[in-house]
Amino acid sequence: MSSRPAKPAPTPTGETRGYWEGCRAGELRIQRCARCAHVQLPPRRFCGGCLGEDLRWERASGRGVVRSWSVVRIPLSAAFVPDAPYVVGLVRLAEGPTLMAALRCNPDEASIGAEVEVEFEPRSEEIHVPCFRLR
Repeated sequence: MSSRPAKPAPTPTGETRGYWEGCRAGELRIQRCARCAHVQLPPRRFCGGCLGEDLRWERASGRGVVRSWSVVRIPLSAAFVPDAPYVVGLVRLAEGPTLMAALRCNPDEASIGAEVEVEFEPRSEEIHVPCFRLR
């Protein structure tokens, strides 16, 4: 009997720890600059708008719109073979930033402009990865 290989899980860093703690708590978090109010994701040490260092974590709505998508039919990792075919998309969050994530839908349901909402896939006890389902 063969066991399914584990899906990869990221290793949090000082800059990303707040993001991954939010995901584990069921919250999609973004950074907002206290100086210029710029919102960013992925997390960074400095503001992408003004290079300020006073970045605060805030809970995002978890809602967004599909900007682009692709169907993966031949996974590069054995861990994803049972999921194939699956959809990966670029989601523009209501707050502005765009992130790439799995779209939990059949490939024929994916479309540009589709409204989506975040959910989380546990990869380990500590790491839960955001993915999106159609609303």
